[in-house]
Amino acid sequence: MTSVNTNYGAMVALQNLNATNKALAEVQNRVNTGLRVSGPKDNGAIFAIAQGMRTDVQALNSVQNSLNRTISVVDTGIAAGTAVADLLKEMKEKALAAKDSSIDANARAAYNADFVALRDQITKTLANATFDGANLVTSTTSNIQAFANADGSSFVTATGRNMSLGGAIVTVAAAGVVSTAATASTMVATIETSLNNLTLALAQLGTDSKKLGIHKAFMSKLSSELENGIGNLVDADLATESARLQSLQTKQQLGIQALSIANQAPSVLLSLFR
Repeated sequence: MTSVNTNYGAMVALQNLNATNKALAEVQNRVNTGLRVSGPKDNGAIFAIAQGMRTDVQALNSVQNSLNRTISVVDTGIAAGTAVADLLKEMKEKALAAKDSSIDANARAAYNADFVALRDQITKTLANATFDGANLVTSTTSNIQAFANADGSSFVTATGRNMSLGGAIVTVAAAGVVSTAATASTMVATIETSLNNLTLALAQLGTDSKKLGIHKAFMSKLSSELENGIGNLVDADLATESARLQSLQTKQQLGIQALSIANQAPSVLLSLFR
């Protein structure tokens, strides 16, 4: 039955056209954003999971920054410790020279002056081994911790090594001198002990730096994998969406034509009244 009040064909054509337009808008949004799930309306569960993972990725960036800072602090301490070892070697040379009982007082005084200058330089070197306010080589309690996970509940620790004069590592006294053959002889043994202790301390700092670097590399890989996982959840397949876009555009044009034809149906009634 044909009626001027109800055009069922046009209503069906309009519903189909609206559905096509809705699908077309969805595909265009995916092409524009590159995302299959760009908001909670697209897929609430997937969006929530992706948002949680994005939060973890941002937190891991802070973890990596913390690890980078701690590595820099440790490496600064290693550089200072290496410099102290070089100073101790020079001090041993001066002490050995001053140990010679055949040299005169002036020569021994000169050696002692050089020794004292090198000794005092150790204190200055260690005092300047500071990175961002942290110094690992002037106190045994100067441990530093870096974040080890995204919620900050776990840490990687670098242990402080006190390399100051008169300490357990560098046993040379802060006022140590080589002004006599006897004190020079004793100082040679003291410096040898200090060098052995310092070598071990540097090895321990190197181990701390290595473990921090290993954890940093793991955090970087973990962050990359999380980002990849987010992409798997929400990224659109643009090749597929491009094909769908062309298909829906064609379908839209056909729908417009179908609606136009359906709207012309009531005009057929006019021919019955001519």
